[in-house]
Amino acid sequence: MVGKKPRSDSRLNVARYQVDGSVPSEEQTENEADVAGQTRMEARAQFVEISIQQAMRRGDFDNLPGAGKPLTNLHQTYDPDWWIRQKIERENITGLGPPALTLRTENAALDARLDAAASEHAVRELLADFNARIIEARRQLKGGPPVITPTRDVDAEVERWRGRRAARFEAAEGARERRAEELAAMTWRQRRRARREDA
Repeated sequence: MVGKKPRSDSRLNVARYQVDGSVPSEEQTENEADVAGQTRMEARAQFVEISIQQAMRRGDFDNLPGAGKPLTNLHQTYDPDWWIRQKIERENITGLGPPALTLRTENAALDARLDAAASEHAVRELLADFNARIIEARRQLKGGPPVITPTRDVDAEVERWRGRRAARFEAAEGARERRAEELAAMTWRQRRRARREDA
């Protein structure tokens, strides 16, 4: 039994080969030098460095976003919630934060929301909800910035909505009439081609 070699575990050998490509050997240890006189860690570091250099020569790192620009937020103090703030800014998420700030941003975009409303009743509901939230935010005692967003006069806003709506209808009707005149001036083949392009 003295001259007998210990049996190797084939599963362990396969796992070692899949992880680092090593072939089991009785003489080889982790710190032993490879053929080129380097340890495995040095060989891996050299391989990574060569791969990076080749990618640089190919231009794989050219035109990356942020290339040549200074790092942002270096002048600011450390904020443990920096990633939340960046996510909110990048994704343009609304509805978060104190009511005073959310109402200001909503006030700036309220005309567009009103223009998207289909009826006068829907406009009045939007304005009533907006005014109620402003009044509720003024009554809150939690602190935060003061609410300086003014309430909107419902009747005046409905009149402005009607005027914008009438202007949109007039512009659409004018565009429709101009298009009809252009089509009337064309030959039947040109009209057919133009209608295909419009569709």
